[in-house]
Amino acid sequence: MSDAHSVSTAHTVNAPHRPHASREAVHEEHLDGFGTVRVLPLDARADAGVVHRWVSEQRAAFWGMTGLTEEQVAEIYAHMATLDTHHAFLVAKDGEPVALLQTYEPSADRVGECYAVDPGDLGIHLLLAPAAPGAERSGWTSRLMTALLSYVLLGLGRTRVVVDPDVRNGKAVARFLREGFTAGPLVTLPEVDLPDVYLPEKKAQLAFFSREAALLPA
Repeated sequence: MSDAHSVSTAHTVNAPHRPHASREAVHEEHLDGFGTVRVLPLDARADAGVVHRWVSEQRAAFWGMTGLTEEQVAEIYAHMATLDTHHAFLVAKDGEPVALLQTYEPSADRVGECYAVDPGDLGIHLLLAPAAPGAERSGWTSRLMTALLSYVLLGLGRTRVVVDPDVRNGKAVARFLREGFTAGPLVTLPEVDLPDVYLPEKKAQLAFFSREAALLPA
């Protein structure tokens, strides 16, 4: 699965029931002028509806889940919840779901076959929710990324973040470089064909973001 692009959904006055609202966050951060970002463990069943809507849009084609049913999406994330090396999170801003974050150990992922993994590395995939019509998007992604990188580098005690967007997904590649990631090698991620997961071969642009680059304490 890869990265998709867009910005947050707008807050609505008559908000629907949100099963994530009372969930304990693994990371919470208030950014002045932006809002409060909470990183919540994904509930495969309760969050399947919103995640299915996001991954079903054509803009999320590189995420690799278009065409799946809501039940199939739930099953994928229920399986992920059994793993020690791959984790999924629902990201909320001021109470609204705005992104799906996945973290993974590169040494336990196919990307680990394509570069020299350092002990402090952690891979991420990020899918942002579609923007509401007319929503202001200037600087939005950068502010959200500030909170997410803080969680990974400080909250999880990692020294480097790794991303592997599809080379055809030029917007994703450009976005990560704009956020301060350093381009790594172009690689071919091998096909994964297992009983519980299938991933086709993918040509990817690796990129890295270090704690040092973020001027965070060692």
